[in-house]
Amino acid sequence: MKRAQIDSTVILSAGYDPQTRTLEVQLQDGRVYAYLDVPPVVYRDLLAAESAGRYFAWFIKTTFECLPEE
Repeated sequence: MKRAQIDSTVILSAGYDPQTRTLEVQLQDGRVYAYLDVPPVVYRDLLAAESAGRYFAWFIKTTFECLPEE
């Protein structure tokens, strides 16, 4: 999945697959997490957030199921 770079101290990049509604988030330490059944607006809001790290921590991590890291 192609990911967009994010200007954040927490997140390095994020990508979204509208076919599967999967959001991938790569943290600055290199770990990648895949979140399931994420509406497209959440990806757009993450990219537009004043603080992507805060939006990720307060909303995405607490709302959507995450696949285990491979």
